[in-house]
Amino acid sequence: MSYFPNTPSDQEEMLRAIGVQSIEELFAVIPEEFRLRQPLNLPAAMTELELSRYMSEQAVRNQPAGQAACFLGAGSYDHFIPAVVDFLASRSEFYTAYTPYQPEASQGSLQAFFEYQTLITQLTGMDVSNASLYEGASAMAEAVLMAMAATGRQGRVVTAANVHPEYRQTLATYLANLPTEIVTLPTPEGIVRPQDLYRELTQQTACIVFQHPNFFGCLEETAQLVDAAHSAGALAIVVFDPISLGLLKRPGDYGADIAVAEGQSLGIPMSFGGPYLGILACRESLLRRMPGRLVGQTTDRHGRRCWVLTLQTREQHIRREKATSNICTNQGLMALRASIYLALMGPQGLREVANLCLQKTHYALDLIRQTGQWQLPFDRPVFKEFVIRRPGLDMDALVSAAVEKRIFPGVPLGRWYPELADCLLVAVTEKRTKTEIDRWADLLAK
Repeated sequence: MSYFPNTPSDQEEMLRAIGVQSIEELFAVIPEEFRLRQPLNLPAAMTELELSRYMSEQAVRNQPAGQAACFLGAGSYDHFIPAVVDFLASRSEFYTAYTPYQPEASQGSLQAFFEYQTLITQLTGMDVSNASLYEGASAMAEAVLMAMAATGRQGRVVTAANVHPEYRQTLATYLANLPTEIVTLPTPEGIVRPQDLYRELTQQTACIVFQHPNFFGCLEETAQLVDAAHSAGALAIVVFDPISLGLLKRPGDYGADIAVAEGQSLGIPMSFGGPYLGILACRESLLRRMPGRLVGQTTDRHGRRCWVLTLQTREQHIRREKATSNICTNQGLMALRASIYLALMGPQGLREVANLCLQKTHYALDLIRQTGQWQLPFDRPVFKEFVIRRPGLDMDALVSAAVEKRIFPGVPLGRWYPELADCLLVAVTEKRTKTEIDRWADLLAK
């Protein structure tokens, strides 16, 4: 990273350039009650040598997933990333590329996004994909807005308690100033019961939103849920796990109208929470309602294949008041990583990864059953994630003890579900070895 000095004379020159006399005048628009009136809790000034040493000491306090046996999940997973993904994505023509407003200068980026769209439609079985969004939560919220526009209904959106809680929080934020009721179905058995869904559907329901595999790792009755939505004239939106499609039916195969996902598992590091990738694909009839960018293939005046941004009125940078969405960019570099990962794996490789996740997950489940101390609150088929319960045990204390042994045992659920405060959400990916799973089970048994 380049070093840019910021001396007092630099500050004075910048203040003169913008026409203010002081830093205080610059921030005068900020109300007094919101201003910090005490010094920051920072050490005294250091030399460069001292500062380098201090920052290194702080950095080693972090414990990345790669330095432990990681059973964390809940939307961010420790999957293996082939070296070629890092190598290609770190080429300067990709990681320095800016938004492709000028197609004649952006053919490489546009082709990469076009390939991404193609791969996502093949992965999901849907007709069309956009060129990606920010992350899974906003992709889900944008899909709901898309469904409301397509159906002309704004009165009601039905989702389930086993959809990622942070995705549901994002949706509530998106709809906070709209006259839309968000109905959340309870899922005491870990899944959405179709009969419960039917009871909540009305002529004002724009869409239903379900997750498969859901937040608890359970597999839903997808076809029944889609049929229920369609019976009420609503659209069916599914939040899916991209890796699971190596084994499970694709959203397009069971009739979903819009499919969204967090693409982190496709060659993107956990990275302490981001940047990640929002995937959104849909049926062709919904194409003009789709948010974000769409890259199309065409020919130039010489008949050569080339790529352009198409249907651009969807974005605010063209016609703000008529835009489909306020989203006007995408996670291009993350989409590139996903494209490289999918192209490298191919259908057979993705199937093998998914099968390894499935087999190792069930090995872990067998071990946890053998302890005789942990319960499985949801008696449902799972793919790579599951919930375990031990009444009376402090899950935060368990996690702290496990981290000391270089094991991330899972995600405590109490922060989102008070009734599941004695539960742990566990994910087992293809990276986990038999030795690591045995250590994990042994720790939980003790």
